[in-house]
Amino acid sequence: MKNKRLSPAAIIALKEALCSIYWYKNELRSFLSNCLNDRGLVASLDWNAYKRQIVSDLVDILCDDQERYLSALTKLCYETINLKSFSHLKQLDGGEQKARRAEEAVSQLRELVEPHQEIVKEQENIEKRKKEFSEKLKSNKAVREKLSELNKHFLSVATSSDPQRKGYDLEKLMYDIFELFDLDPKASFRNLGEQIDGAFNLESTEYLFEAKWKSGLIGVQELDAFSAKVARKLDNTLGVFLAMNGYSQDGINAHSVGRPNIILMDGSDLMAVLEERIDLVTLLIRKKRHAAQTGEIFLPAYRLEL
Repeated sequence: MKNKRLSPAAIIALKEALCSIYWYKNELRSFLSNCLNDRGLVASLDWNAYKRQIVSDLVDILCDDQERYLSALTKLCYETINLKSFSHLKQLDGGEQKARRAEEAVSQLRELVEPHQEIVKEQENIEKRKKEFSEKLKSNKAVREKLSELNKHFLSVATSSDPQRKGYDLEKLMYDIFELFDLDPKASFRNLGEQIDGAFNLESTEYLFEAKWKSGLIGVQELDAFSAKVARKLDNTLGVFLAMNGYSQDGINAHSVGRPNIILMDGSDLMAVLEERIDLVTLLIRKKRHAAQTGEIFLPAYRLEL
């Protein structure tokens, strides 16, 4: 995935650190072999070349195909930034200077790589949840049957020519989906003259929910109104807006600045859930995390590489 890739600055820092942590090539070769668990790759390098060239060639191989070598690259970075002692360098001529240079190179790499490793860990957790959800679905026949039933109901709602009825049925459908995924849903309610389509709880955060099934795109004005409803609640409240036919780019941009308090779903997101390509909990967590990290409030399901 794109956000798992090492930055160009981190790649340069990794090369510099690998050149510095061991003075002798045989020690470096042993370190690389143990880190990578791929003796064939390590052996394929030209060990008659200068150390800097060997390191550069290896890192370039790993970085040129990060989809294939991501695990190896991540482990190499992890093992390098976790080197704490450079006493082996201090024993050499000019050892204090060599050790200090290695410490500085590793420290610089650590600053660049640690945030990346948090992302990798997060992605691994997401993949783990997706796998667990898939396995859970296989072993929970009742859940799959309910999703199939809700999907059929959704398709029947989609063919309705009554906009008011369609909106009401969509609210009921979403309540059933929230309930299926144990999100403690609340049905639509009115508070201080405000109509709220529903609410649910996820990871100790309260969410207000609003759904619109209209022919056009949802724009700035409607998102402003919903965001204001959310803002009038407690600080630990966020909003999820579902617009079956999507949003205007102006509407998305207007709420993707500052500290947004809403995240967006569209009809393709809902279909991804109903067709068992992603569970609703994972979808919402990813959307929330993406908004927190980037400010962008709309992350379509197809961008999650389902």
